[in-house]
Amino acid sequence: MRFLVLLLVLSTTQVFAPSSKSNNYPIAKPNCDDHCGNVSLPFPFGLTKDCYLNEDFFINCSTGIDGSPKPLLRHSDIEVRSVSVEGQLTVMKGIARKCHEEFRAFFRPLDKDVSSDVAWITLSKFYVNQTANKFVAVGCNTIATVSGYEDERSYETGCIASCNRFGDVVNGTCSGIGCCQMTDIPILAKNVNFTLDSMAANRNTEGVVNCSYAFVVKKDEFDFSSDILTRKWEVEKLPIVIDWIVSNDTCSNSRSTCQGNTTCVPFEGPDGGYRCACEKGYEGNPYLHPGCLDFLFIDGSADIDECVNGQNNCSENATCKNKPGGFLCHCKEGYREDGKGGCQLPSKDGNKVNGIVLGVSLGTTTLLMSSFCVYLGYQWRKSVQMKEKFFRENGGLILQQKIAHGTASSRTTRIFTAEELKKATNNYDQTRIIGEGGFGIVYRGHLLDGQTVAVKKPKMMDPTQVNQFINEVIVLSQINHRNIVKLFGCCLETEVPLLVYEFINNGTFSEHLHDKNKASKIPWSIRLRIATETAEVLSYLHTAASPPIIHRDVKPANILLDNDYTARVSDFGTSRLVLQDQTQLITMVQGTLGYLDPEYMQTHQLTEKSDVYSFGVVLVELLTGRRAIFYNGPEEERNLSLYFLSSLKENRLFRIFDDNVVCEENTEELMEVCLLAERCLNVKGEDRPTMKEVAIELGRLMRASKHPWVNHSETNMESQAPLIEPPISFGYDAPFSITTAYDSLKHHMELSVASGR
Repeated sequence: MRFLVLLLVLSTTQVFAPSSKSNNYPIAKPNCDDHCGNVSLPFPFGLTKDCYLNEDFFINCSTGIDGSPKPLLRHSDIEVRSVSVEGQLTVMKGIARKCHEEFRAFFRPLDKDVSSDVAWITLSKFYVNQTANKFVAVGCNTIATVSGYEDERSYETGCIASCNRFGDVVNGTCSGIGCCQMTDIPILAKNVNFTLDSMAANRNTEGVVNCSYAFVVKKDEFDFSSDILTRKWEVEKLPIVIDWIVSNDTCSNSRSTCQGNTTCVPFEGPDGGYRCACEKGYEGNPYLHPGCLDFLFIDGSADIDECVNGQNNCSENATCKNKPGGFLCHCKEGYREDGKGGCQLPSKDGNKVNGIVLGVSLGTTTLLMSSFCVYLGYQWRKSVQMKEKFFRENGGLILQQKIAHGTASSRTTRIFTAEELKKATNNYDQTRIIGEGGFGIVYRGHLLDGQTVAVKKPKMMDPTQVNQFINEVIVLSQINHRNIVKLFGCCLETEVPLLVYEFINNGTFSEHLHDKNKASKIPWSIRLRIATETAEVLSYLHTAASPPIIHRDVKPANILLDNDYTARVSDFGTSRLVLQDQTQLITMVQGTLGYLDPEYMQTHQLTEKSDVYSFGVVLVELLTGRRAIFYNGPEEERNLSLYFLSSLKENRLFRIFDDNVVCEENTEELMEVCLLAERCLNVKGEDRPTMKEVAIELGRLMRASKHPWVNHSETNMESQAPLIEPPISFGYDAPFSITTAYDSLKHHMELSVASGR
């Protein structure tokens, strides 16, 4: 028995003993420089025409201001800091910064702004890595966004950094106080922008410089320090990790690129492509001939076949087998090793020895298999324990108690298992993704009963809000409204709970508004109906639901459309139940930039009127076909709601209307919807209408549009004028009345239609 244990220990030590590896192999083509300064440049990258694979991998070794060599990506000023043959580049890229002293009005900085509040990185063949980077914003009055565009896929998300007292700031923590961050970039993209704006007017924190910064940075290259807030940060550039691929082709066509002892690795990007990698046990540059080498023979020289040229000492009873850097001798059939490097026939005692060897081998194999089974059992138990832990932490026991006591119905509030949703989404296959953004990822799934569902995988949940989350799941799953996406239930066995919704198959209202081909298929009549149905849903949530529900993220991207273009309001992930006798003072502002209520952002006081403001932005978006925030245009057009209000004041609304909504028959309807949107966009919540009033007004307009004999005269409009509250001042030089707006808007609309627009 002692012999068996000793033999097992020795064999295990040999199997797992670390091997010494050499890195003495070429990284560039012969006669080619493999460095620019202290940066190594492995092939397919190179400095001259014969030294790189193609123009995409050309590195311009220029001279920096200090006279030192500086490698730059081709035809750009992007400095390269490191290159790896595994498919990553680390490059230096600038940050967005804004420093100013005071504000004149909401979102309108003085001309004293001395910094660029927009930074971007634009790449031709490379992608900003999703997981190796993070997006960071620093400041005490900062709204920062990061957006990416790749073919028809895009995203726009961000975070808010604020601090009322410098003493609240904690070094090394980016939780929203002085610093906020996102640890993942939503999609692979070649074009990424990051932008700064200010959260509120006239906020100055004592001891803090009024500067803001936003940037994408390699995760381990930035740690937040409160010192950044007390002085102007002089850093100009920070490192970013980007991915590169050798070709957009498929692995079936990789033979000419991937050399010996290599394998092709497909790239999971929007354009496909692949990289080359060394096989296990080999090292080197997989793109250079002759390919990767055995780690025991890695000095770069050609291998010699000792079995062919006679440079081996195998005995006559053995066969020679070549290997990189050497050879092996194998005894012929019927012979065994004699312990002296030769082979001989077995002796009479050979069967006993063979029996011992066979017994030891079987014992070792049995022990290893038993250990493996014990390990699998341990992993299974650990998985079960983790699921039980997450289930308890996410409020599973609370939900089960509510179902058992009748507070919730098991028929409407279903608890799914993690394994059930894993099978439904084919292990969360990327081809099943139907939506993604800062909130998380949504997958299409197929349950065992054949029902198609949408499985939402959020990024985070506040652990202090478990009871609130469970109550919200119960209430939302019991809502049965034809224009609300049905919530079937949730899964609580994962770190972040998964939500299971009804599947709506015609995309979002946002996709239809901002795609030219799709926008032409939704004329004014359909847009008015979608707006009316959405307003009725929000009115229902505010007044008929018990307790009332504030959506908090009303936008076209959260309005789904079925095949008949019927609106289905979705994504209650940030909604909040309005409990009686409870002040809705929110510690962290949540929502989407461009749709956020300015009063809510300043006071953190959440009311139903916050949804009214967001809906006002939706009305303007369906009238104009423009995005709520658009950074590629002139500065005055970046914020759609402010641009709309200024256009209304200056009597030039007809210039910004979408061509698909303007016709001779709907002039007065457009006027009334514009005035309704203006009321919804009042800065003060008390001056906005309720969602019930908005729904009634839109319903009246929709019913009137179906009956052309209804009188749409100015008299009829003027009879409604007393019901419309006058808007509050936006800081304009002269008062602006509803009647003036109506008459002027009507005049310009008639001119626009008459001119054939």
